[in-house]
Amino acid sequence: MSTTPLAHLKVVECATFIAGPSCGMALAQMGAEVTRIDLPGGGSDHLRWPLAETGASLYWASLNKGKRSVVLDYRTPEGRELVLALSTRPGPGAGILVDNLVGRHRITHDDLTARRPDAISVHVLGFPDGRPAVDYTVNAAVGVPSMTGPVSSPEPVNHVLPAWDLLTGSNAALGLLAAVSRRETTGEGSQIDIALADVALSAVGAVGWLAEAEQNGSRQPHGNHVFGSFGTDFATADGQRVMIVALTEGHWRALCEVTSTAPVFTALETALDTDLRLESRRYELRETIASILRPWFAARTLDELTPLLDRARVLWGPYRSMGEAASAARADQDSVARVVDQPGIGQMLATSNPLRWDTQLVDPVPAPRLGADTEDVLSAELGLSSAEIGRLHDHRVVACDPAA
Repeated sequence: MSTTPLAHLKVVECATFIAGPSCGMALAQMGAEVTRIDLPGGGSDHLRWPLAETGASLYWASLNKGKRSVVLDYRTPEGRELVLALSTRPGPGAGILVDNLVGRHRITHDDLTARRPDAISVHVLGFPDGRPAVDYTVNAAVGVPSMTGPVSSPEPVNHVLPAWDLLTGSNAALGLLAAVSRRETTGEGSQIDIALADVALSAVGAVGWLAEAEQNGSRQPHGNHVFGSFGTDFATADGQRVMIVALTEGHWRALCEVTSTAPVFTALETALDTDLRLESRRYELRETIASILRPWFAARTLDELTPLLDRARVLWGPYRSMGEAASAARADQDSVARVVDQPGIGQMLATSNPLRWDTQLVDPVPAPRLGADTEDVLSAELGLSSAEIGRLHDHRVVACDPAA
């Protein structure tokens, strides 16, 4: 099976930050030709932190792997015309635009279908009514921070991962592929709007949190315990921490056996007339169970615990810093993280698409320099001559890679 199943697609991306670009990145990593369009000087995310020592954005480089970069000013009439022309090119795999533009410079689905009736547009926005939002404001509004943090914490605790952005990007890519399938079957185009707020609400609804809140009241934070099951963190003898989870009866049995606590928990079951084989009972007695297990973990180092837990097939993981996670990924030959030579940065750890095609990962492709492909795209895709491109450059409508 080919590892580039989307090589027939030509996607134009006019999007910044995470949701839209992560959609384009996912498509590019599966072989689609994704052309990212930025304003001269770069979009609002071009120099977003974290930065490399060179001053280049590690964030931008990581989210735009495998794409082509075109710099043009779509706020000008000529620049807008170029975006429309690229987005409505002929061909069965072309005619696709992903964007998060707002205001009068936005290119609408009607603009596309006026030139190509079977065009596909995927528009990312904050709220479905057009109000602005970002991951962190949506996360606050959907109630997750009130469930996160120490037990009985009076203040909300934000998570660091921009989960709703990433889920929006994945859903946008899925919707785009569904639209492509529809077009290939019926010849019809599609207009897809996807809002961060909708994605977040849909996600928390999918795991039952909305229904839980209405029927049982809002869930309160309870530290590192796994809700509804047994799972929490334990300190080791060398000052490390591990996360232990027992979702199933098998997980619970493995944990009891490796820690030699089965007789203790059998006695506890008898004393309390309960059955710890049941997930709900383990959750109800989570603090008692944790207090029984803590001495066993506290008496052993992480290096001592690792083979014991692995051999027993306990569901567990060590707590690592991001630096430790990067080192572990670099050392793992089968990791999705690989070293690439990133223009403007140098050697950089980057990640591939996590899908394994015929058991194989596809190596990540570095992101382009800003504007690296402007001239090639305008020439090959739109047939512009060097003189025409030069004129557009002189009028600051387009910009090419200064390092070229």
